[in-house]
This record gives sequence, C-alpha cells and structure tokens, in this order.
Amino acid sequence: MSNEGPPHASRGVFGWMRASLFSSPLNTLLTVLVAWLLLMFVPAMIEWLFIRADFNATTSQECRASGGACWAFIVEKHRLILFGVYPYVEQWRPLIASIVLVAVIACSCMRRFWKPYLGLIWLVALTVVAILMWGGIFGLTYVENDRWGGLPLTLILATFGIAFAFPFGLLLALGRRSHMPAIKAICVIYIELIRGVPLISLLFMSSVMLPLFLPEGFSIDKLLRAQIAIILFAAAYIAETVRGGLQAIPKGQYEGADSIGLSYWQQMRKIILPQALKIVIPPLVGIFISLFKDTSLVVIIGIFDLTQAAKTAVADAAWRGYSTEAYLFIGVIYFIFCFSISRYSQHLEKQLQTGYQR
Repeated sequence: MSNEGPPHASRGVFGWMRASLFSSPLNTLLTVLVAWLLLMFVPAMIEWLFIRADFNATTSQECRASGGACWAFIVEKHRLILFGVYPYVEQWRPLIASIVLVAVIACSCMRRFWKPYLGLIWLVALTVVAILMWGGIFGLTYVENDRWGGLPLTLILATFGIAFAFPFGLLLALGRRSHMPAIKAICVIYIELIRGVPLISLLFMSSVMLPLFLPEGFSIDKLLRAQIAIILFAAAYIAETVRGGLQAIPKGQYEGADSIGLSYWQQMRKIILPQALKIVIPPLVGIFISLFKDTSLVVIIGIFDLTQAAKTAVADAAWRGYSTEAYLFIGVIYFIFCFSISRYSQHLEKQLQTGYQR
C-alpha cells in the first residue's frame, strides 16, 4: 500500500482555492464577479470611511469640505447618542450602570461562576444599576425613567427581556406538552396568539390600549409596559424552540427516569431539560440576538432608546445630513453585542458537546 499523500495540487492554499472557488464554471464565474465587486466598492469605502474622513472638524461646513465621513459629528454627539436626554452632568451614572450590566453578564457566561452565589451577584448588580439610574439616595439626584435613553436603556430592556422571557418560555413549553387539557390549551392559545402578531402591535397595545383597561387612578409606567410586551413576545418564541428540543429527546430517556423513581420535576431538571436545551442552543441564541435588536422598536411608542437617540442627534440643524455616520455608529454597537453573543454560543456548544464525534 502506498504511503504517498494526496496530489500536490489538492493541498495548501492553491488546493483550497481550486476546491472552494474554482471547482466548476459557475463557481469560477461567481468568484470573479465577487472579486470585481470587492475591487469596485472596498477601496471607495475605505477612502470614504478613513482616508478622507474628518475627525476634528468643529462645524458641519468643515466636514462637508473633506468629502469623506464626518466622524467629528460622532465626537460631538456621542454622549447624546449613548445616553439620550439623561442629565448631562450625571451621565457618568448610566455609563457605570452599563459597565456593571455588561460585567455581570460576562460573569454569567463563565462556567466557574455557575454557582448558587451567582444569583446574589445579579441581585447586587441590579440594585447598583437601579440606584445609579434612578438616584434619589446617597446624594444622587433623582432622575425619572422618562429621561433614560441610549445604550443603557437598550441594555436594560434586553437584559430583563432575556432574563424573564427564558424561564417563562420554559414553563410554556412544558405546559404545551402537559397531559392536563386545560393547561395545554391555555399554553397553545397563548403561544399561537402571540406568535401570530408582530412585536410592534404588542408595543402599541401595551402603550395605548392597556391603560384603558386599568382601574381609575392606577397606572403602569410606559417603560415597564414596553418591557412586559417584549418579555411576553420573546417567551412565546422561546417556548416553541424549547418544545422542539423536548420532542428530540428519545422516549427511552423518559422511561429511564421513570424507572429510577424520579418525579416529573426531577426528570425535567436533572435529565430532560439539560439535554433539550443543549440541542436548541443555536436557535435560542438566534432569539436572544433578535430580542436585543428588537428593543429598537420601542422608539415607536416614544421611548428614547439607542436608535431614537441617534435620530435626535441627526435632527440638530447645525449637524444635519450625517445620518449615515450616526447609524453606522449604532450599527457597530449592535454588531459588537450580537457578534459576542453568537461567538459565546459557539463556545458554549463546544463545551457542552459530550456526545461521540466521528
């Protein structure tokens, strides 16, 4: 038997290019077309974004004279975009609150922190965030949540949305597979009803119609109503995703759990749910990423999120006409968070991959 390796033409960079880019006439044509498009657009984008960009202009006219991107607009308006109409001299508070939220989320992603004290860490962190954002104690000026905005508000909506929608979605998934007809019917109706309408309609319902059904003299804060709508919407999609994972578990796992005398909740907690959740990590992460981006929809009910803050910055008459730079800036922020979530999910999949691989 010969010990010679594969032909030289099929190895290395040239081998990869031949197999991946020029394996057929159609692939060759597509490769050439994509290369031509890149050569046409990438140099022009680099020139506009960096080479001819203006980072130090003090007026809109100076920026226009450069012929490139006006990053000086972002330098001038970055605090408005990041923190909205939060009092200018107090903006260090939402900055620290955002850092605390990101830090506790990062800790939650590390397996060495998956201990009972993680709940205490979250409680302390959320208390610190609430004190910083609201104030009113420890010498901090009280700031109503109507003045919250920008990145901290987006992080708060996304964090609480995921934190509460996930357990609620789990319960809905288990309820839909319940053998009790009443519970199953309620869960099915809820899931199908919520999944059948867009998030915008739920936000409008929470903002406009919900107050009409509340008792006279009783009201719920607009931000809280939007948060509840986001939670209810995301929970329905999480429930269907988790239900798919539960259906993928072999029947023998349930029978094995019954044979050793485990109760229903013990079966779910120790055997079934860990396997089901491992299966559905990719679609769950897709829901979390969508939820983070969908927080921008609260702009339609007047909540000053990151998108609305950028829109307000662009509306300044002294800097009008730089919406491209503003939306590129917030697009980079959304990309950083969403890409980080995606990469973490891939890392988590590898860590939890306990099955046999060929």
